[in-house]
Amino acid sequence: MTPNSELPLVARAGLHRDRIAIAAAGGEFTYRELLDVSARVASCILRNRADLQETPVAFLVPPGFDYVAVQWGVWRAGGIAVPLAVSHPPAELEYVLRDSQATIVVVHPDLAERIRPAVAAGDTRVLTTVEALAASKRTLPAMAESRRAMMLYTSGTTGKPKGVVTTHGSLRAQVTTLVDAWGWTAADRILLVLPLHHVHGIVNVVTCALWAGARCEMHRTFDVAAVWGSFLSGDLTLFMAVPTIYRRLIAAWEEVSPDRQQALSDACAGIRLMVSGSAALPVATLARWKEITGHVLLERYGMTEIGMALSNPLHEERLPGHVGTPLSGVEVRLVDEDGNTVAPGTPGEIQVKGPGGFLEYWRQPEATAAAFQDGWFRTGDMAVVEDGSYRILGRMSSDIIKTGGYKVSALEVEEVLRTHPDVVECAVVGVEDPDWGERICAALEVREGCDLTPTSLQEWAKTRLAPYKVPKTCRAVTALPRNAMGKVTKPEVAALFTMPRDRGA
Repeated sequence: MTPNSELPLVARAGLHRDRIAIAAAGGEFTYRELLDVSARVASCILRNRADLQETPVAFLVPPGFDYVAVQWGVWRAGGIAVPLAVSHPPAELEYVLRDSQATIVVVHPDLAERIRPAVAAGDTRVLTTVEALAASKRTLPAMAESRRAMMLYTSGTTGKPKGVVTTHGSLRAQVTTLVDAWGWTAADRILLVLPLHHVHGIVNVVTCALWAGARCEMHRTFDVAAVWGSFLSGDLTLFMAVPTIYRRLIAAWEEVSPDRQQALSDACAGIRLMVSGSAALPVATLARWKEITGHVLLERYGMTEIGMALSNPLHEERLPGHVGTPLSGVEVRLVDEDGNTVAPGTPGEIQVKGPGGFLEYWRQPEATAAAFQDGWFRTGDMAVVEDGSYRILGRMSSDIIKTGGYKVSALEVEEVLRTHPDVVECAVVGVEDPDWGERICAALEVREGCDLTPTSLQEWAKTRLAPYKVPKTCRAVTALPRNAMGKVTKPEVAALFTMPRDRGA
């Protein structure tokens, strides 16, 4: 096989053969080992075929060296990598397998029983990671970057999850843009605590690290003590997480002695960059994290379909509550309901164009066509540009509430409610109402033992919000419903307020 027939990501690994690529529960693994083992996986998957020719291959493997070896193996065999979520129940795994039409599944032995119901029927070929990683090597096919590379499934908050297909070329564009924007080098060492069925963990963390020749430390699951332990090791230079994780790290810090707090805070000094994404970062969380660690979290904005589009700067000032400006090579515009570009300072839908965009929704040509307007991807998110930086207002479908003739950003109301001393976390939704069109409702996680009532909260909010923005209904909950990435699932929140007994509460 000639060097030019390999994918750039794989070819670059050859430049770092003796460096550590992955550190996980099973030990430390070099780029040389990753190249060797992924070739074995590819050979096993291929069996008697010369090239998978974009056949979808699903895999259920926990974070670690095996995961990366299998993912690279699928790519080197010419297949489309379809990572399955280790947190999903059999019914959801079965949906992805059925929709993706994956006829080959690679599974870690620890998770074999999880996948068995989903592959019981049909002629699916099931391989274990043990046999795939130990297979004999054979000649692998040449790769072109125009090929389909990966299929990630959307969260399904607006319907059944769709398979988002990206090519090797679009993945390369996403990765190289972030490597440049965030200053990645081979000397970097990052900790992965994110699920690996989502672009945040797969692209922003793992693939960027491996493109740069850096080291990626992987934890199978998120554990607060283990993360703080990794910080204390002094061996990390980057960390990327979702707001929920930062809140849990803050809570753990607040529970220890002052001496321990100082040690934990000092441990963050050697980390050059900390990033937050995948959900809106409350300004209060950003401020508290800065107090504890000295780090101003870098917020960015992206989606499964486009990778990252906006980012705060690496070195210059970062505006709280804002997600920055377009990344290099990415075009972004804001448009009104008619598709016309809005004036500066006016809210509009974010539309994106760039080389990192996805190819298609798998087997859904109509949905793919509807997702674009004149070549621009329609994100469905609203934003406004303030002081040259984008501020996300929320989803057009769930976070922009039309009430009494006004348009209200649920995220704006949430930010204000979080400043109440008794509110730990909250989610604001619009619920259909015959008088208002939509009624603003707030679900609240409140501090234990407080005497906060809906009436007292509303009175407090009236001094900080325009009258039409004050929630008309409030409800305390033990915990807000969230998906695997820690993002609040607004349809489940709205369901709390649709029962007859909640009307007018």
